[in-house]
Amino acid sequence: MQRWSSSLARVRAPHRPRHYSAQSTPPIRPDPFSLLAPQLIELRQSLLSLLNSGHPRLSEITRYYFLHPSKQIRPIIILLFSRATNGLGRNWEHKLWEAQTHGAGGRSEELDSPLTRPDILNDWNPSKDIHTSSFNSSIFSLRPLASHRPSPPHRHAQSSANEPKQYDPEYILPTQTRLAQIVEMMHTASLLHDDVIDESALRRGQPSAPAAFGKKLSILGGNFVLGRASAALSRLGDAEVTDLIASVLSNLVEGEILQTKAVETQHGSESKKWQGDHLARIQDAWNIYLQKTYLKTASLMAKGARAAVTLGGCKEGDIWREIAYAYGRNLGIAFQLVDDILDYDSAAATLGKPGGADLQLGLTTGPALYAWEEYPNMGALISRKFENPGDVETAREFVARSSALDRTRELAQKYADKAKEVLQQLPESDAKVALEVLAERVIKRKS
Repeated sequence: MQRWSSSLARVRAPHRPRHYSAQSTPPIRPDPFSLLAPQLIELRQSLLSLLNSGHPRLSEITRYYFLHPSKQIRPIIILLFSRATNGLGRNWEHKLWEAQTHGAGGRSEELDSPLTRPDILNDWNPSKDIHTSSFNSSIFSLRPLASHRPSPPHRHAQSSANEPKQYDPEYILPTQTRLAQIVEMMHTASLLHDDVIDESALRRGQPSAPAAFGKKLSILGGNFVLGRASAALSRLGDAEVTDLIASVLSNLVEGEILQTKAVETQHGSESKKWQGDHLARIQDAWNIYLQKTYLKTASLMAKGARAAVTLGGCKEGDIWREIAYAYGRNLGIAFQLVDDILDYDSAAATLGKPGGADLQLGLTTGPALYAWEEYPNMGALISRKFENPGDVETAREFVARSSALDRTRELAQKYADKAKEVLQQLPESDAKVALEVLAERVIKRKS
């Protein structure tokens, strides 16, 4: 684990711990879910209106997973970083002006306006009847040229010799709220596709979309959600944010392909050379596993956090963007490591999805790799992806007899601790503390 444990995403920043006198008690720390409760309710309600289609069945499946409770960790990260950093970026004043000025493109109502004429897009949304249009079978005619959106007057971001200050500890730009919705849409679209690939029967304690609607509609529904998310992304008006979030789609696909790669476990004699090869193969397997974990899980958290700070006016060279990415990357890997522990350690009723699913799918995760290190016979099971009768039960026994779960939990803790550490350069705020609490919650979660 030397190569990967040293690759925890870092930001060079001094660690400034809080100090309390012997007589004082630490203040009550804000709960991230309670702190953002009103925004999360509004985010979920308005998100559903983005998913409506002229085809009722399509609307039903695209809304299906959003109607069941979810962790909402990705939008929470985006909203908390927005609160923690708004006002600190060099381009903040221009971003605020866009959010407050009619015609500048950053107001809530303007984020629903298409950049291309509705009768050309032909993407009918009954909830957005002013901004969308269905297909008209009449012969298409030219229309007089007209400006779609007034061009805002050119305005430079103001520079100041003073230290950057937070604008308002509770203010979130409309574009940042929409970003949180886009990220949740992309995550949910990936679940629709994953449940087809994995043939999952349950999701969040309910029948999965493939079980409820069939594989074909689940795939089409996921594609539709990605299409709507892509359109919403383009309307945020920031090329770098588009670049960041669009690349997540490639990461998700690459991660899924990497997950199918067979783990090299072959060995020869019981010599010292074999022992060295054995450890080298385990190290290679860890590198692949953690790369897959970044691509499938941490990438969306890391790039979503960086995109939120970018929408708040932070530019290249502003440390806040690096902090956001490092936090999201480290927290995302910790989150998946805990998920992999729970797959061995929890029942389906607690998880809301089938327990032991990874082994059934032939997937080698952190606990299995640690068990392989202690029990070399685990390698043969990993090599054949637990396909033989009794392989799954034997693998679970190896994991249970080894220190695999404790070691995986320790690794997850290291990533979560690093996520908290990189926050130290942020100004003190409830949002910053809530981000620290969130990292602790990720480690302690049971589902």
